[in-house]
Amino acid sequence: MNLFDAIEKRRSVRKYLNEPVARAVIDKAIEAALLAPNSSNLQPWEFYWVTHPEKKKQLVAACLDQATAATAAELVVFVARTDTWRRNRQRILETLGQRGTVPKQQRDYYLKIVPLFYTPGWFSSLGLLKSAVFAVVGLFRPVPRGPFSKSGLRATLSKTVALACENFMLAITAQGYSTCPMEGFDESRVKKILGLGGAANVVMVISVGREDAAGIYGTRLRLDPKLFVFEV
Repeated sequence: MNLFDAIEKRRSVRKYLNEPVARAVIDKAIEAALLAPNSSNLQPWEFYWVTHPEKKKQLVAACLDQATAATAAELVVFVARTDTWRRNRQRILETLGQRGTVPKQQRDYYLKIVPLFYTPGWFSSLGLLKSAVFAVVGLFRPVPRGPFSKSGLRATLSKTVALACENFMLAITAQGYSTCPMEGFDESRVKKILGLGGAANVVMVISVGREDAAGIYGTRLRLDPKLFVFEV
């Protein structure tokens, strides 16, 4: 199906049929997720496809035993990382170098601008200072307003990972299967199951399967676009 068909067809499915999903379907959707736009192309994401039976059972419990998790053929956890940008920045520069000379502007961006915004400091101490400086400069000209703090960085990177989530779900839909993005889960337990530390932020757990007719809760409901869409 084309993109607009996939967007129209995609629904959050709360119950699935007892039917497996081919590995190639998940692989293709993960490939699509990796192509999502992201902050400074630093790709601060990790995707955990939980296939181990015991871990999957634990993950279902951590997702509050929702039917969309319990009946799913597959579960994929989407994580934002605040600690991989240095590694990824270095690999980006190395890859660009292998392709030819890295322009000074691009090198300066990754070596100077990125650390400026991605290093909040101990207890966000640097973030507070940078926030104050940019607030003063912002009185005279447009300036970026973050991220400066650890919470701001998590929010920025979570937006990036959410874009990957949408790519993943549309790719699953385009292949004839269904998904449900879950935010209702115990993050501490999910992180424990996956062995994640404090630098990881679980953005979504997405269930995948062949939809059961009872898994769609009514017709799609959207409010009047005039409430949300403005031309200024």
